[in-house]
Amino acid sequence: MADHQEATLTLPSDPASVPAARRHVAEVLSSWGLDETGEAAAALLLMVSELTTNAVQHTLGRSPAFTVGLYLDRHERLRIGVTDSHPRRPRRLPAAVQQDNGRGLLIIRTLAAEAGGRLSVTPTAKGGKTVWITLPWPAAAALPGRPAARERVTRGQRTRP
Repeated sequence: MADHQEATLTLPSDPASVPAARRHVAEVLSSWGLDETGEAAAALLLMVSELTTNAVQHTLGRSPAFTVGLYLDRHERLRIGVTDSHPRRPRRLPAAVQQDNGRGLLIIRTLAAEAGGRLSVTPTAKGGKTVWITLPWPAAAALPGRPAARERVTRGQRTRP
């Protein structure tokens, strides 16, 4: 198994690209050994949907395309980045309970944190940005000698959430 695996896909900034990005990510994660029917895959795909939707909706025509990059390091750490050419960093919008949108970043941050990861943003050399999700590789929990996917190791003890 390679120490580093990666896959990228560039799509036009169009609403039809969101499901295409999601399918691509699902196929790549499955080929890397993630159970596509599990909770981890569902959470990752929801995060990708939110990130790619943001890249389409919030670039205000300043990014004709976006790129989804997946990077798996030593089957331990997964990074998913969505890059666009708009310079403005994403910001959390105030969202009323009855509002249908404005909660994407909150959803992503929450899901990433629940998986032991985080959300971050880095500028690109060309003036755009990449919004990253970085988290432990979910399939690693199924490897021998690792805690089960629903277990956490805390101070040497295994606990169930």
